[in-house]
Amino acid sequence: MTSWSGYGGPVYGHAAMRASDVDRDRAAEVLKSGFAAGRLTKDEYDDHLHRVYTARTHGDLAQVTSQLPGGGLALFRAPAPVVTGTSSLAVAALVCGIAEFFTLGLTAIPAVILGHMARGQIRRTGEHGSGLALAGLILGWVAIILFVLVVALGAAAMVRVGHSGPVSHPFPGPPPGPGN
Repeated sequence: MTSWSGYGGPVYGHAAMRASDVDRDRAAEVLKSGFAAGRLTKDEYDDHLHRVYTARTHGDLAQVTSQLPGGGLALFRAPAPVVTGTSSLAVAALVCGIAEFFTLGLTAIPAVILGHMARGQIRRTGEHGSGLALAGLILGWVAIILFVLVVALGAAAMVRVGHSGPVSHPFPGPPPGPGN
């Protein structure tokens, strides 16, 4: 059994490896594209399609499709990852994180939510923007932590002022009675 290589990188499969239904469907798509582009006549398409669906091995499929773009050995290469643009959620997370300085922290919670959503989307889709999402998350959490600290310190100061000692009466002398 000979493994295939060449054409710019490793090829996943062997010529004698049994073809699966998915492999045959992929080869049929190559034929359909070739026919739609005018590379195959109707008779050639029908003949090649019959050979694809009766093929037993990867080598058989490669031979039938070898004269078409995406056919031959290319059928069995791992597909290159498709990288799209920057995640809009990541951009929104960063914008909300920066806007905290102008909104006195009102956009901190949206920055955190959008940052987490963006990171999940980036993992699923492969989009760019991981750093933007992380920056939005960090800015959001820092603002939330600062807000909690300010509230806690304010509450502690209020409690301290309330328990600072006996309450002094604003007027000297005994407190006024019912008859005074």
